Amino acid sequence: QVVTTYCPANNEPIASVRQASLEDYEETVKKAKEAWKVWADIPAPKRGEIVRQIGDALRQKIKVLGSLVSLEMGKIFVEGVGEVQEYVDVCDYAVGLSRMIGGPILPSERPGHALIEQWNPVGLVGIITAFNFPVAVYGWNSAIAMICGNACLWKGAPTTSLVSVAVTKIIAKVLEDNKVPGAICSLVCGGADIGTAMAKDERMDLLSFTGSTKVGKQVALMVQERFGRSLLELGGNNAIIVFEDADLNLVIPSALFAAVGTAGQRCTTARRLFLHESIHDEVVAKLAKAYAQVRIGDPWDSETLYGPLHTKEAVKMFLDAVEQAKQQGGSVVYGGKVINRPGNYVEPTIVTGLPHNAPIVHTETFAPILYVLKFKEEDEVFAWNNEVKQGLSSSIFTKDLGRIFRWLGPKGSDCGIVNVNIPTSGAEIGGAFGGEKHTGGGRESGSDSWKLYMRRSTCTINYSKDLPLAQGIKFQ
Repeated sequence: QVVTTYCPANNEPIASVRQASLEDYEETVKKAKEAWKVWADIPAPKRGEIVRQIGDALRQKIKVLGSLVSLEMGKIFVEGVGEVQEYVDVCDYAVGLSRMIGGPILPSERPGHALIEQWNPVGLVGIITAFNFPVAVYGWNSAIAMICGNACLWKGAPTTSLVSVAVTKIIAKVLEDNKVPGAICSLVCGGADIGTAMAKDERMDLLSFTGSTKVGKQVALMVQERFGRSLLELGGNNAIIVFEDADLNLVIPSALFAAVGTAGQRCTTARRLFLHESIHDEVVAKLAKAYAQVRIGDPWDSETLYGPLHTKEAVKMFLDAVEQAKQQGGSVVYGGKVINRPGNYVEPTIVTGLPHNAPIVHTETFAPILYVLKFKEEDEVFAWNNEVKQGLSSSIFTKDLGRIFRWLGPKGSDCGIVNVNIPTSGAEIGGAFGGEKHTGGGRESGSDSWKLYMRRSTCTINYSKDLPLAQGIKFQ
């Protein structure tokens, strides 16, 4: 099957890409498994050196790749470049990590015994990524998986196939220049049939899936059916909470970036804005003024801040959500319409007047719609933050130190990302990225996320001539 990729800025076709058949998939898996045998024998620091070279190769192509992301995905050029930079940063991080991964030597209660933790690669890591971050999410997974000693099999979104092919070719050249198989980082372009095959395939020692909660649940069940491992990065219905003591000079640009950046198509996009009732009207007025100044245009133009939605279907979902918001009692104070120009452009939108538990407020719509909601007390708004199904990102704006630590504590935000005085989006690579509840529970990128790409063995070594048993048991 051949699919056509389109430019979201004008809906003109860019290229035709042949999708993998199940026979192609089978051949690719076999080659990746064979390549793993070579890769696993290379010492971790030397694997790290090759990953460093991959980062350098991406760095050399950063503007070209950033332009391709803008052309095919539709995000603005600086975000496209930033996404490639994120992959480069993860490669740099992974280089150092390659000399640090491993387990502790633990004290044994038995004389003449050593107790150690041994960490080994899981083997073949399947990586299914979404259209909205066609480079960075693969980078988070692949760079860390590679230094851990795994081979990777990538299935990108069918609508961003050119990005997947370009990135894979850059990586393959580095691998082959180092006299190791390019199949260590394999690619299959395909749709749901390939994704289903990966989820059901026992040769996938770990399946990392980034996408919607609905599809993620199906993937998780298929993987669990075979007692496999999955790493899930799913939806987010993220909130910013602004208290009466907040610095509005931070609030307005933060809310603008979090809600409008990537045309509302980040999993960390702010979709709910809770404002203390005493500042509600002032913040809404200032935010609407800021929205009016957002420069809309071709995503590859360096002056543009806001580009198109990815597909025509996304435009229909946007219009449907705006209509539902109106029917449920909301008022559109800014935007709400399709922009009259070629491509999938819609107005960034602010909706006020809805209750915190309105059905549309609890629905993640992958579009630039911000629901602005009033609150009175800290306890109620913390509860409202947590009442949605997803648990990815969250942020409060306040100067109250006690409130900040209550927000970070056990009765505060239940999300995987809990911010203070910054937007919900724009995470750094050094921390673990992921969320709770219907967001899937997976963690990628920094901190100890590397452990998900490895299997752990507890090893007890007897170097004495005696055989004492644990817990003082006598068996003689």
